[in-house]
Amino acid sequence: MLLSQLPPALSDWPAALCGAPCWQLTAEALLPATRSHDGAWIVLFGQDLGPRHLSRLATLLANKGIETSLYPAGEQAGIPLLLLGTDRFSPELVQALKAQEWDIDLCHLPALPTLGEPGLLVMDMDSTAIRIECIDEIARLAGVGEQVSAVTAAAMQGKLEFADSLRSRVALLEGAPVAILDEVAAAMPWMPGLQLMVDTLKQAGWKVAIASGGFTRFAGELQQALGLDAIFANELATEDERLTGRVSGRIVDAAVKAEVLQRLATDHGIRPAQTVAVGDGANDLKMMAVAGLGIAIHAKPLVRAQAAATLNHHDLEGVLCLLGAIACRERRWN
Repeated sequence: MLLSQLPPALSDWPAALCGAPCWQLTAEALLPATRSHDGAWIVLFGQDLGPRHLSRLATLLANKGIETSLYPAGEQAGIPLLLLGTDRFSPELVQALKAQEWDIDLCHLPALPTLGEPGLLVMDMDSTAIRIECIDEIARLAGVGEQVSAVTAAAMQGKLEFADSLRSRVALLEGAPVAILDEVAAAMPWMPGLQLMVDTLKQAGWKVAIASGGFTRFAGELQQALGLDAIFANELATEDERLTGRVSGRIVDAAVKAEVLQRLATDHGIRPAQTVAVGDGANDLKMMAVAGLGIAIHAKPLVRAQAAATLNHHDLEGVLCLLGAIACRERRWN
């Protein structure tokens, strides 16, 4: 079938492609496949996903000489998605995809974790599980918002060493009343899709944890509300109901986040390939690097460039699209 003849809506594709279990994608058409490919994966997902995206991708694949199989269309969290198996993983294709602007999310990955077996997801908190940087909100209420937010931005972009930047920001909070923390916690906005993602993962037998450069006051709030399996974050020192301007104990930096993911996987007997790290800042890159899949969400340019998968148009429901994509292999077009 010519790509130009595909129905505009993915919901109509099964009727058009029911003649084969999977299809070979060429630059201009879909051909009944004599064999399927599973050397690596391409996942495309978005509400407007359609033939134009597949056609655009097909041109890139043809230019790279990559053979591809299209599996039956699926849906996760109400979002249409397509899974393609490729004959090999191509770093060059990854760069080509990231260099272009897309109105959907798509990722080329050497492997995909699956909801079909237990796994582990470890996520950052600030600007990942929630939509704010808590230290910036504390600082704003303490009257030092501009000074702190400038340092936060630089640290998340990888321009400053995280532990030093955290100490310098916390020092500016000295003398602020502890009650400020309760005020920030009460108005803490969750990232859209957080509840759905956690509930879906837990139902699938996954473990879910937070490893954050933020603070235990807020991570603990999320743990209680969501039933998270573990939290790792920094403890703000207090005295006489005021912040001392210091952090108690070891700082949860990039190295600690990576250690947390590996230790939790070992403790729960989870295969490395079934581990996922989600974050937005430079201090999440080490955690992403040791995970089976690293996902950057609304991330800084440095992080988008290095992460295996990027969510630019979706919130945490996009994580479910990636983890649920492999199920398309088991579906049929009819």
